[in-house]
Amino acid sequence: MWIQVRTMDGKETHRVDSLSKLTKVDELRVKIAELFSIQNHTLFDYNVGLNDIVQLLVRQAPLPKDKEAELSDSDSGCGSAQSESDKSSTHGESDGQSAGTSGQTDTPDLIDPGFGFYKINEFVDARDLNMGAWFEAQIINVTKTTKSSDEDGGTDGEEEIIYHVKYEDYPENGMVQLRGKDVRPRARTVYQWHQLEQGMIVMVNYNPDEPKERGYWYDAEIQRKREKRTQREVYGKILLGDAGDSLNDCRIMFVTEIYKIEEPGSSEGPGASSDRSNGPECKVCKDDPKKNCRICNCHVCGVKQDPDKQLLCDECDMAFHTYCLNPPLTTIPEDEDWYCPECRNDASEVVLAGEKLKESKKKAKMASASSSSQRDWGKGMACVGRTKQCTIVPSNHYGPVPGVPVGTLWKFRVQVSESGIHRPHVAGIHGRSNDGAYSLVLAGGYEDDVDDGNEFTYTGSGGRDLSGNKRTAEQSCDQKLTNMNRALALNCNAAVNEKEGAEAKDWKAGKPVRVVRSSKGRKHSKFCPEDGNRYDGIYKVVKYWPEKGKSGFLVWRYLLKRNDDEPAPWTRDGKERIKKLGLSMQVKSARFHPKYSPAKSTPKKMKVEAYKLSKEQKALIKDDELNKKLWDEAMASLNLGPRFINKVEEVFLCICCQEVVYQPITTECQHNVCRECLQRSFKAEVYTCPACRHDLGKNYQMTVNKSLQAILTQLFPGYSSGRC
Repeated sequence: MWIQVRTMDGKETHRVDSLSKLTKVDELRVKIAELFSIQNHTLFDYNVGLNDIVQLLVRQAPLPKDKEAELSDSDSGCGSAQSESDKSSTHGESDGQSAGTSGQTDTPDLIDPGFGFYKINEFVDARDLNMGAWFEAQIINVTKTTKSSDEDGGTDGEEEIIYHVKYEDYPENGMVQLRGKDVRPRARTVYQWHQLEQGMIVMVNYNPDEPKERGYWYDAEIQRKREKRTQREVYGKILLGDAGDSLNDCRIMFVTEIYKIEEPGSSEGPGASSDRSNGPECKVCKDDPKKNCRICNCHVCGVKQDPDKQLLCDECDMAFHTYCLNPPLTTIPEDEDWYCPECRNDASEVVLAGEKLKESKKKAKMASASSSSQRDWGKGMACVGRTKQCTIVPSNHYGPVPGVPVGTLWKFRVQVSESGIHRPHVAGIHGRSNDGAYSLVLAGGYEDDVDDGNEFTYTGSGGRDLSGNKRTAEQSCDQKLTNMNRALALNCNAAVNEKEGAEAKDWKAGKPVRVVRSSKGRKHSKFCPEDGNRYDGIYKVVKYWPEKGKSGFLVWRYLLKRNDDEPAPWTRDGKERIKKLGLSMQVKSARFHPKYSPAKSTPKKMKVEAYKLSKEQKALIKDDELNKKLWDEAMASLNLGPRFINKVEEVFLCICCQEVVYQPITTECQHNVCRECLQRSFKAEVYTCPACRHDLGKNYQMTVNKSLQAILTQLFPGYSSGRC
């Protein structure tokens, strides 16, 4: 493999050849002079891929460390905890809780402040000024304040009563100061169905976010009610505070819990209780105290206990018991922030500028890291990743791939994957056990394979021990009709038989399989290419059966016959077609590598057979007047043969999803965008053309260009099946 090395300022770029994923950085440093100063790591450790550009920065002299880092409880487990102010607030909270506990056993006496409607320790309904909802609360104190002239149109010097309340279910909110209009006697009278009338102001339970679920208590004006045979319905206008905001025509789900709004001064005493319930804080366990929940309680055990020993993650907001962590913490950490094991970034794995690469736990567990073999598995093109992906057809596409004629030849297996003909890098069969097989590779990997060109006997996969990162091994057990073996059996036009196999009565009606022959099978078959990987067209499964192979173990065998209109590449007609189309060995990124670059002398230009469009296709192109300029550009590539398809793909690429446009919208500025992509743009309130930012307007009518969609469907059959 090879890489490109570029300095951080971008002024100098060099290509480094003859590398392996196991190349030591010391060896690389020799090749690129003295740019690197990090030792004992491989390119695989840095995730360097084929033709990647590596940017280098000259390391500054490291500053001496003042002292060594000390390992603490937080370092061994997770991150940190509370500040001093947090701890002090915790102590105050515990005091409040103890006071609240004693208050439950002994009912507090009412204390008359001498002014106002309500007494100290009296239970009331208090309004939350942010939500506009009413909550059960207790009056802690009553004071007076001077009202300014800009409040409620009052005069300067006029006194106003302030009620200091504490919400029963939300003690963490502390003391809240409210004016008289935001406090009223606790609701206790439930209206009967016959008492409800249009125009009444009542208190109802409603959830603005999820109207069918239980929520909070709001004032509402009844608009209408209706009684059916099986249910009763009440609709009202939800009143959200004094600002005049409201929600109209809201259905009240809990018609048996509609309360009368009590008048000031109608309190029932200090111990007034209520059966009202708000919506659950946790939507998973519904606040059930007997049900364990990993959302509202400890994310590890879910047990609802020891809230004083729970830590809240500052990233995911999940709670964790100190004793549930691994390793457990003995005390609450004293740092300001704390992160759980899943959110915490391990400081020991962070590589700072100028530091050496640190060992990766993930790569340390790989089979290649613990292997005793001295074989350089990272050399060549066997372990490189894809640099592009076929998007003109989905991964489960049956039949030919547009733009890839029979006889196409690739130097490396990864190129076959990039073209979409056979997507797996190593596996011989590509398919799904519940759908079928889409392609296979003949590479001579099984001794039982028999290749006669237009038909061949293929051996299924499995029955080999590939542990330890092996790609091949001797047959060591029987094969089973599962996974890819079953997928290939589904292509046969017969019911699946897992014991005896099956034979198709009409084999041509079966599902098509794309077949690629590799040069590795040349020693067993004269039909395989001498070099590289060649696409040989469409085959169909005639029959499949189990039998004992040469290894002595049971193997599944498949008979496939060729069923393609294009001539086979080893025939005279096939060779002439390859010559007419100008097909030659495709080498990955040849322009970057001197080994496969063309000679300095100008090569002879081969006359390639032009791509032929049908009359229907020409008519559709003519109908697409909006894209006449783009079609003129694409039609100029007809003389390039199969490359015409690549040109059409390039010209009609959606700028948003970077794929061939589907359900194309041709804008007034002559750009083509997928309808779904443009709708997503409008949903984000971006009303301009994604390509040129031309203003389309908020009310732009998205009309699909049916002529363009029709011609693209013909040129790229099946490309829309993965886009619906």
